[in-house]
Amino acid sequence: MSQTDVIEVRPSLSESLQDIADTHRVDAALAWLDNHPPHIIADQLARMDAVQAGMAFRLLDKDLALAVFEELEPVDQQQILQGLRDQSFRDLIEGMAPDDRARMLREAPAKVAKKVLAGLSPRERRMTATLLGYPEGSAGQYMTPEVVALPQNLTVADALAMVRAKGANAETVYTLPVVDVGRRLTGIVELRELVLSRPDTMIAELVVTEPVCARATDSAEKAARLMRETNDINMPVVDSENRLVGLLTIDDAVEVIEAADSEDVARQAGSSPWEGHYMAAGVFQLARYRAMWLLLLLFAATLTVSVTDMFEGTLQQAAHLALFIPLLIGAGGNAGAQAATSCVRALAVGEVRVSDLFRVIWRECRVGLVLGSMLAAAGLVIGGLFVGPRVAVVVGITLVLICGWAATIGGTMPLLAKKLRIDPAVVSAPMVTTLVDATGLIIYFTTAKLVLGI
Repeated sequence: MSQTDVIEVRPSLSESLQDIADTHRVDAALAWLDNHPPHIIADQLARMDAVQAGMAFRLLDKDLALAVFEELEPVDQQQILQGLRDQSFRDLIEGMAPDDRARMLREAPAKVAKKVLAGLSPRERRMTATLLGYPEGSAGQYMTPEVVALPQNLTVADALAMVRAKGANAETVYTLPVVDVGRRLTGIVELRELVLSRPDTMIAELVVTEPVCARATDSAEKAARLMRETNDINMPVVDSENRLVGLLTIDDAVEVIEAADSEDVARQAGSSPWEGHYMAAGVFQLARYRAMWLLLLLFAATLTVSVTDMFEGTLQQAAHLALFIPLLIGAGGNAGAQAATSCVRALAVGEVRVSDLFRVIWRECRVGLVLGSMLAAAGLVIGGLFVGPRVAVVVGITLVLICGWAATIGGTMPLLAKKLRIDPAVVSAPMVTTLVDATGLIIYFTTAKLVLGI
């Protein structure tokens, strides 16, 4: 092959796998895949349509294919599986970690799930079925059951020998649970402690008793956030009788938190969360996820129209009041959205509880009044320049009242939603903004009537 041919095959540094697939250059695609790590390849596959992604995936060798496949989201994994031949299909799903496989099957159509389970070995099928049997969103569904559990009466030398013998079949060996004869958790020991200790030391001397652990039926998000607080890289998962059933690993905990945060962000923005890569989602798919919320907010906005109609007579007597409606409802809506976002986040990370409701109301009310006072100073100047001092005073007073009211509402609604067992993120910033718009106009026109005497 000439030097010119080599240059033509090698992909440009700026080219993506999508660009190469569009031009059907197989040699360039192979070269690109050889020079990128699994997580980059997975990101590129997620951006492509099902046909192109399937063709590119089949160019990977067996070991790299498994690493890339486990980096994909479940919805993208299903697309890849649908394009594989039977033997490649079986090899791929057999090599997956049980928790990753169970996560994919939870979101897969029944036909795909049945085919996957049928292609597994008895051992892998049992582990997968066990994980699928736990409640939706529980720690049991995200843990790995492939754990090296050490009996509590071993020496360090014996424990290391057991790790060497069984560690190849475990997802992680950095955290080693210690169990009694009934497989009840008695503590944990880190691999580092074993490696640095004398061989004849009993592991009972190294065990951390009463470790932080989670029940298999606990919320996976709660367990993952607890791991973040305790800085653990693995957390033992036990059943109702304290028997060890698995480990929640840091990579799965990060995915749980990321998924929960992504859902909260989507709902706070007035949209339904979607699965898969944003760049691979179609226009109509994204529109469908957002349409319901926009329609709901449209109907909620009719409150604003009704309030304006109710005070039509006030507007006729002081037409200048209409100039400041966008300014006032914008300020109130933003203040409410800020408070709602802060409160939802505080709830998510455990900084605020439902029992703190009245403390949050008092805090947010004061924050809103302080912000309103700052804005009122600017409002008085703006109003004085455009319409004179009397209307400027109305604008200033209204800004103080609206911001105090909006911050109070924004901070309160997520806590009330939590108390009613509704996802606090559903009480999204757009919903709070729409409510504050309507009530803010009532405050504005009422203040105008009192100050201007109309």
